[in-house]
Amino acid sequence: MSNFESWLPWLVILFGLTSFILYSLPSQYGNIIGKERSANRIQILVLGDIGRSPRMQYHALSIAKHGGQIDLIGYVESDIHPDILANSFIKVHALVPAPEYLKTKDKRLFLLYGPLKVLFQIWSLWIVLGYRTRPARWMLVQNPPSIPTLLVAQIICFLRHTRLIIDWHNFGYSILALKLGDAHPLVQISKFYEWIFARSAYAHFCVTNAMARVLERDQSITTEIRPLHDRPASHFRALDESQRSGFLDRLPDLLSSNDGQKLMDYQGLVNKIKKGRSKLLVSSTSWTPDEDFSILLDALIKYSDLAITTHPELPEILSVITGKGPQKSDFLSQISRLRAEGKLEMVTIETAFLSTADYAFLLGSADLGISLHTSSSGVDLPMKVVDMFGAGLPVVGWGDFEAWPELVHEGVNGKSFNDAAGLQNVLMQLFGEEKALLGRLKEGAVEEGKKRWDDEWDRVAGTLFFPTSSR
Repeated sequence: MSNFESWLPWLVILFGLTSFILYSLPSQYGNIIGKERSANRIQILVLGDIGRSPRMQYHALSIAKHGGQIDLIGYVESDIHPDILANSFIKVHALVPAPEYLKTKDKRLFLLYGPLKVLFQIWSLWIVLGYRTRPARWMLVQNPPSIPTLLVAQIICFLRHTRLIIDWHNFGYSILALKLGDAHPLVQISKFYEWIFARSAYAHFCVTNAMARVLERDQSITTEIRPLHDRPASHFRALDESQRSGFLDRLPDLLSSNDGQKLMDYQGLVNKIKKGRSKLLVSSTSWTPDEDFSILLDALIKYSDLAITTHPELPEILSVITGKGPQKSDFLSQISRLRAEGKLEMVTIETAFLSTADYAFLLGSADLGISLHTSSSGVDLPMKVVDMFGAGLPVVGWGDFEAWPELVHEGVNGKSFNDAAGLQNVLMQLFGEEKALLGRLKEGAVEEGKKRWDDEWDRVAGTLFFPTSSR
């Protein structure tokens, strides 16, 4: 038997394996492998709950408005915007969530279970991005989370000839540092990983000018960087008195359905709000470590004490905090304890998770919005403040970070604080000493809210995705 004949079976096996691998690879955009081609097809990926990712939903709606076909990929854990579900140009692909045993708050177990969770996510992303969705010209990825999103996205984009765009909401390594500390090796690895993959993306959107400067100056990213500021969507709007009164009439039912309390616990307080004798505060949160709600609690405890003792002119407050997240149960336990100790006599604090429409009405009905977002990176901004401005709601917020002045202008559409005492002083000022200032801040919020998402998106993102149709 010749040498060639002895090698022939192995060559046949090698050829078969190679053919199988090539055939099994995801089909490519551009009709190189496979027959799929769509110049306007875009994948939008968020490794999180789509319903709690409003910016990525707005991206999808804006692309659909221009006739693009969208595969919107992420977890489906809460209600998705109804316009998304009703739009024939948008198809939602649900990612399979990781098993519960891979989710832990324990730092020691995190180091063990974290890699296993990442492997599970890699497989889920690979299947959805490479096989359950058609080839796309563009892939728009929310960052963070960066691990393993950017790795899988880059590989899929390479194989499918897709252009990757990263939409920067924050930096993944800075959020990880909240759990593990800045000096932890995993944080340093995460930082290196994030910047390596960022440099090979086709283009970048980012939520602030400060973030764009970091990407360009500190990380030497040479591909195109476009600041795409968050702006309110059309359903956030200022309400007239009739609309506000109608929503406040429904508010007791909404609060009762969330925590099971009786309507009589709220009705009297809501009636005072309608007559201007009490104030409605609202805050929204994902209940994550970069929002310290102990600041709000400490401020409201002191406010309640002063309203009972030395400042009886201060109004009673109903504070509604919306959202879902890991630290919510701890907060509710603190509220129960403070109520039992009689430290919140002039303050009622309730939590709720509302539909998109009801949340917009809540913002439009409130007297003041509160942001406790502290920014792990210093260069991101809380989108909830944008929504509040869209509803004509003035905002007070933690302002001790670089990007804050890009959105909130002191004394014009809001005010800032950097500790509980500062928040308490602002509440006393706006509800007691300088009530006229609250009215001026509302005027500023209404003016700021005139800057809308559609206009910003068409100018910044539309000219990239649809260069011939966006002006």
